[in-house]
Amino acid sequence: MTSLFQTDPAVLVLEDGTRHTGRAYGAIGTTLGEVVFATGMTGYQETLTDPSYAGQIVLQTAPHIGNTGMNGEDPESRRIWVSGYIVRDPSRVVSNWRADQSLDDALVHDGVVGISGIDTRAVTRHIRSAGSMRGGIFSGPAAGLDPEEQLRLVREAPEMAGLNLSAEVSVPAAQVTPATTERIGNLAVLDLGVKQATIDNLAARGFDVHVLPQDVTIEQIRAIDPVAVFYSNGPGDPAASGDHVDLLRGVLDEGLPFFGICFGNQLLGRALGLGTYKLPFGHRGINQPVLDKSTGRVEITAHNHGFAVDAPLEGAFDSPNGYGRIEVSHVGLNDQVVEGLRALDIPAFSVQYHPEAAAGPHDANYLFDRFAELVRQHQRSRLSERSESEPGDPTRFDSQARSTTDETKKDSE
Repeated sequence: MTSLFQTDPAVLVLEDGTRHTGRAYGAIGTTLGEVVFATGMTGYQETLTDPSYAGQIVLQTAPHIGNTGMNGEDPESRRIWVSGYIVRDPSRVVSNWRADQSLDDALVHDGVVGISGIDTRAVTRHIRSAGSMRGGIFSGPAAGLDPEEQLRLVREAPEMAGLNLSAEVSVPAAQVTPATTERIGNLAVLDLGVKQATIDNLAARGFDVHVLPQDVTIEQIRAIDPVAVFYSNGPGDPAASGDHVDLLRGVLDEGLPFFGICFGNQLLGRALGLGTYKLPFGHRGINQPVLDKSTGRVEITAHNHGFAVDAPLEGAFDSPNGYGRIEVSHVGLNDQVVEGLRALDIPAFSVQYHPEAAAGPHDANYLFDRFAELVRQHQRSRLSERSESEPGDPTRFDSQARSTTDETKKDSE
């Protein structure tokens, strides 16, 4: 283990001048990013490999991190994405039979600069009061830089607001995961930072999952003859993703069923004509209570978002962009933030959290079933529509034809 007895100094510097001195953890050097906290007591491997954390220095509120090491089965993507890592007490040993390597070795391998041995509770309380802010970790020789120089570097780092990071985390070329159960059809997944557990859940519902680069065009989506479109989670500011919003409007205009999670929820909101805004310190963890307004049930859910959709919480309202009636389907109970949208006149819905929840609670996993059933209903309505209009060819299915308002309303409900 490379940093078992790490003695190199390290310092965390926040943009308001706050400083915390500790020990180096992981790679040695300098890293900059938005400092955020994650409240999960487990699942640090899934957190580290979640592409939604690109550009962020993640602080773990759980004090003891690294006990179970890292293994080759649980990563959510191809690498660790966090810009930096803050823990209080890194484990000195790995105590799990599935572990392939220690956490600190994995951080060194992927060049992730971290800090340990600081009061993470104090940093968390400060961020909760002052809001997420830019920060920097300086370890080894960089820890000895003049404090004013360190602060200057932090303040010159880009802010998360207005930042588009999709190109950094998306796949460079299409990848296909075949359905693992009775096949429904091809699903176009726009990779804005998709997690492997999401792909697995979609394949388990009967979709041949086509993970597409974030710069894909509507023509390229049409080329795979999709039965539906899915927008994944991802990092960055939704207000800086105009191309993805335009693409989604093209998808909605063609009547294709749509499901979005996390960043995909924010982009659906913008495609419908709603605004988005930055939360003071975001929601990050696996213990967030959300109300499903359609059932009255409270779900414990996994979150990782710093932005949210601005929409009225009660009653249906008209889409400013002409997509019919919309309603807020889910609400966060900690702060009344919009956690889901449902279109009543087109086959589209989204949630602000992670129904795949790896690692985390499974309360929201039913949303993948809801999506699969929405697509099946949409297919049935199209077959019926084609049968009535073209009785000589009742089996023909046109994936790009638009359904009627009443039919898509039934699909959504």
